[in-house]
Amino acid sequence: METKEFKAESKRLLDLMINSIYTHKEIFLRELISNSSDAIDKIYYRALTDDSLSFDKESYYVKIAADKENRILKITDTGIGMTKEELENNLGVIAKSGSLAFKKENDSKDGHDIIGQFGVGFYAAFMVAETVTVISKSLDSDEAYKWESKGAEGYTIEPCTKDSVGTEIILKIKENTEDENYDEYLDEYRLKEIIKKYSDFIRYPIKMDITNTKLKDGTEDEYEEYIEEQTINSMVPIWKKNKSELKEEDYDKFYEEKHYGYDKPLKHIHIIVDGAVRYNSILFIPQNTPYDYYTKEYEKGLELYSSGVLIMDKCQDLLPDYFSFVKGMVDSEDLSLNISREMLQHDRQLKLIAKNIKNKIKSELLSLLKNEREKYEKFYESFGRQLKYGVYNDFGADKEMLQDLLMFYSSKEKKLVTLDEYISRMPESQKYIYYASGESNERIEKLPQTELVAEEGYEILYFTDDVDEFTIRMLMSYKEKEFRSVSSNDLGIETKENEKEEEKAQKEENKELFEYMTKALSGKIKEVRASKRLKHHPVCFSNDGEISIEMEKILNSMPNNQEIKADKILEINTNHDVFKALKSAFEGDKEKLDLYTNLLYTQALLIEGLPINDPVEFTNDICKIMK
Repeated sequence: METKEFKAESKRLLDLMINSIYTHKEIFLRELISNSSDAIDKIYYRALTDDSLSFDKESYYVKIAADKENRILKITDTGIGMTKEELENNLGVIAKSGSLAFKKENDSKDGHDIIGQFGVGFYAAFMVAETVTVISKSLDSDEAYKWESKGAEGYTIEPCTKDSVGTEIILKIKENTEDENYDEYLDEYRLKEIIKKYSDFIRYPIKMDITNTKLKDGTEDEYEEYIEEQTINSMVPIWKKNKSELKEEDYDKFYEEKHYGYDKPLKHIHIIVDGAVRYNSILFIPQNTPYDYYTKEYEKGLELYSSGVLIMDKCQDLLPDYFSFVKGMVDSEDLSLNISREMLQHDRQLKLIAKNIKNKIKSELLSLLKNEREKYEKFYESFGRQLKYGVYNDFGADKEMLQDLLMFYSSKEKKLVTLDEYISRMPESQKYIYYASGESNERIEKLPQTELVAEEGYEILYFTDDVDEFTIRMLMSYKEKEFRSVSSNDLGIETKENEKEEEKAQKEENKELFEYMTKALSGKIKEVRASKRLKHHPVCFSNDGEISIEMEKILNSMPNNQEIKADKILEINTNHDVFKALKSAFEGDKEKLDLYTNLLYTQALLIEGLPINDPVEFTNDICKIMK
């Protein structure tokens, strides 16, 4: 029998398709099942216009059968089949697709879509098979034909016998190598796994003979194996069903079956769009943070389907980083797939779907915040940090998108509040949105720097996440109100006229004392000055510049520590008894003043949670005071 050469340009082209187009060899089964599904679709389309044909869906299926002993894998369908000419044209010409031609001729809008558009998916079979045999009988022919090939050398076509219309693909699976285990494509469990992963929502049954066990008749502990034909795929995807016929439990079950998480989802979002681009989507907001969420190993992305066939396990382009916690899937008939169907062309449809999904997620989160506050706070506890990163990243490009979703602990409410809620309570006299940073709410509560702002009756937002201050610096303001740290040099709180005069007099009176202390702490602080914010505590730091004390701590805790320092101001409460001791020492005992100065500086360090340079010196100074 004459072996015909492929009508492609060279052996190199087929080698490229077999070895380079697909990332995972298991994809071959998805491609062959998709082709079988297309073949059944073609009969369906024919039945729409041919009265002599009736389409009984129960009669159409795909059957997978593995013969381990002989290393044979069969994929059989009851589709339209191929004539000799179609075998020649569709399988003899690499990258010519019968499905694509059929689609152009039958531009139907009834929801059935042909996915095999490139004519290369079939050749994925050569990744796992040393010989590929196709036996097919067309609906339009009484003759059946066998097409066979061992790869790039060419193929043969000859008449054969086949009782029913349809196609049978027979793969002679390769022997194992050191690098590849081809046995897995003959394993019942593995084949089921691949079918469920990629082809679970093919609209026709995918059947397999499955080995089960049962008790032998008349025994209590003896088991025997039996074979039972089972339908492996779900066929009707949940996202194609009407929302009205689905219950919360259905979504929870889908979440569990797809292994999106081990928790129960906090909320689901079911999207059906039939506009400029058609797509269905089911998204989930998880309750808990995945264990690897804030690591490099975590991969964001949604499952991407085209007409029910899984194209990508994690399509990162569908989610912005700040919503990377969202799980779920998207199915569209309008996607422009590339040749391998593993990656997408970065086209208008994909960008439009991504934009719609992003806006829908935000809308649903705002709805959760408004109507189910407890649930939102649970979500925020898990993923609020990611939203803050989203504001900070890309130089604040997404701050408008995310600012209304942010929450911080309130000094007045003693719970998480939104920026909008904070603004709504601000008195007219208040210029800024005040915040304080620290390791915990309890520590911030005790900070001396909060005294003046709290005494004025102003609410303070507590920042305990390492990203909080960076986020707010990027945000800058909210509804035209600037953010201002309670440790800032200028709090924007007006001083009464008589107090201004008193401050001016004190500054002049204590000028030499503060200059002396500043010199004694040279290189450690920028300046010593009288405090306007302290009411009960003797001392604190404030900062003068872009880098706050809390930011200094965070930046210096990172790898490649650059020893970044905030410009620290050592503020002294001139109404405190400690100040009297300072003045007395300045007038008569400079050695004691040096001791007091060091102690007050160290005290300010401790209040901020900053490290003490010389703990031994500090303990010695304490001992000197106690003598």
